[in-house]
Amino acid sequence: MGRAGRSDRCEIFCVDQEKVAVLRQQVQTTAGLADFFKLLADETRLKIAYALSREELCVCDVAAIVGISVAAASHHLRLLKNCGLARQRRQGKMVFYVLQDHCVRLIIETALNHFQDCQHI
Repeated sequence: MGRAGRSDRCEIFCVDQEKVAVLRQQVQTTAGLADFFKLLADETRLKIAYALSREELCVCDVAAIVGISVAAASHHLRLLKNCGLARQRRQGKMVFYVLQDHCVRLIIETALNHFQDCQHI
């Protein structure tokens, strides 16, 4: 392998033990966070979460907005609810969903703004 193949790594091995010790402990706080992002990594669930960040919606509305069956919408909504990202309420024969807290909305909006900014570069 020539020099070009090694341009993305250090040419010598040298570890800053102090930084490594501190950050090794700190990165452990991210345990379980990947599951949160995996949940939102599904295009359909992300669209649903975005819609729920704007309005409280019934299952039928979610299905119509995203363009999926009511059964599929119900499945995705149940996953979001079971993970604590959405909450539901029943009103007669209707079931309505909304995002559980505004933090998820901020994460989606921040990611969307970043994505849109990157598209203009």
